[in-house]
Amino acid sequence: MRYCINCCIHLLPNDLHRQCFRCRGPDHNNQKCPVCKREDTIPLYADSKQMKLLAVLEVRTDHSESWNGFFCLRKGKLCSLIFGLIIMTLVMASYILTGAKHGLLLVPSPFHYGAFSSNPSLMDNESLSDVKDHYQPSKMNISYVKDYPSIKLIIDTITSKIEFITRQRPDLEELRKQEPHMFSVIPNKFLPNSKNPCWYEEYRGNTTTDPYATNSYALYSKRFRTIFDYLRKVFWNHLYYYKDKHYRLRCLPRFYIIGQPKCGTTDLYDRLRLHPDVRFSAIKEPHWWTRKRFGIIRLRDGFHDRYPVEDYLDLFDLAAHQIQGLLQSEAAKERGRTNSIIIGEASASTMWDNNAWIFFYDNSTEGEPPFLIQDFIHAFQPNAKLIVMLRDPVERLYSDYLYFASANKSAEDFHEKVAESLQLFENCMLDYSLRACVYNNTLNNAMPVRLQVGLYVVYLLDWLTVFSKDQILVLRLEDHASNVKYTMHMVFQFLDLGPLSEKQEALITKSPASNTRRPEDRSLGPMLPTTKAILRDFYRPFNTKLAQVLFDDAFLWKRT
Repeated sequence: MRYCINCCIHLLPNDLHRQCFRCRGPDHNNQKCPVCKREDTIPLYADSKQMKLLAVLEVRTDHSESWNGFFCLRKGKLCSLIFGLIIMTLVMASYILTGAKHGLLLVPSPFHYGAFSSNPSLMDNESLSDVKDHYQPSKMNISYVKDYPSIKLIIDTITSKIEFITRQRPDLEELRKQEPHMFSVIPNKFLPNSKNPCWYEEYRGNTTTDPYATNSYALYSKRFRTIFDYLRKVFWNHLYYYKDKHYRLRCLPRFYIIGQPKCGTTDLYDRLRLHPDVRFSAIKEPHWWTRKRFGIIRLRDGFHDRYPVEDYLDLFDLAAHQIQGLLQSEAAKERGRTNSIIIGEASASTMWDNNAWIFFYDNSTEGEPPFLIQDFIHAFQPNAKLIVMLRDPVERLYSDYLYFASANKSAEDFHEKVAESLQLFENCMLDYSLRACVYNNTLNNAMPVRLQVGLYVVYLLDWLTVFSKDQILVLRLEDHASNVKYTMHMVFQFLDLGPLSEKQEALITKSPASNTRRPEDRSLGPMLPTTKAILRDFYRPFNTKLAQVLFDDAFLWKRT
């Protein structure tokens, strides 16, 4: 086979050089043509080394077949291109319509690192905002330090939009319209000889009826069934018979540990339950006020039937049995003596989780919830006492991330999630009020980390619209960790609990801390310094306002 350097772009049929379009003419002579001599190769020098160049030539066949193939090829590519454009258009339209509906269209950002994916694993003490799309970061080769100026602009925008506006309290009649059944079950007066809010309720079942057969806590949670099995056994022994009717003692908590998550509420609960005059609900965190009364168990499972208030009251039956025993024995011996036992409830979601309102209450024009948890608690228990345990919101957020994140946990991943959450929060603040964004269910579910839980002052101010300051005790985890005895004395005094023996006090104050960080999480080390600086900037205006409200600069968390 021979090749022509002048027509190397053509492969000649049958290797016949006489059909060469550039070499052949009317007087062409193959023997005289300098390029048509019978050399099989043409020398080529590259980098001072001789090589053999074999020209890659185009196959020329019948012209009609060539053009048919060409058009078929172009038609196939064109169809693929049109199909791809249609799919892309549909995807973008879906994204835009969905984002516009929720007011969460994202603006491209230098720190938008990846996409969202669903997280199927959550525990019973998750919030509606825990059931969120967890962020799957892409591999990056960036400097996190260089992120700071860009993210600082986002924080500056958020800070410029912050306004602490006092909310309007709904009146009692509006609350009754929203929850008529609850108001029909809980009376507006309680037993005068009990320190804890209790009352007698007529029991209309017979001796063959299971009093807890329809309790939603027992139906949906296997781990609670043992508790209810015991309650069934002792239930009939605690009915009060009066004028041919049976009555059962019902109780609400005297005090609530209302927040915040990852701030030491479990440790406080474990120590308080050791006090001889304190009882708690059969379940540590019922989450009834915030979730279960709306039928929320896990968001991935959708909504269930709403837990009625009777199911919530059942959780205090063990404590009610003890209070009833004291009331009856004391009434027979020393009439007029008051029962000293009080009941507590420790759902750490109570202070902040109002995410379900949008599904059940009419939306307001400003996007703010018309009713909050505290409105209903105050309607039934205007004298309730509330305990709040807080910590540095920067450290709280990292601890929260380590506790709830299921995979790929790292300081770098946390940084990415913080950046993404800040962008989402900024987008909301550009269009809505601070309160509307804090209680925005869509936003809270979308944020990869729960930034909003650390905005303590927003929640506290809303609680102070219905409860007075002397009804709310605000503690710092940092103080509790350094001096347990001092903080527990503050709690005992706040709850008007009686004095303890040295042995009882030692048992409460010297027991080891509860719910500390897991060993596998401790091995991940601290967050990145840049992430900490970003979060300090974000939380600073909120901490400043909190310190002003509480008249205590310790809540600035400058030394942590």
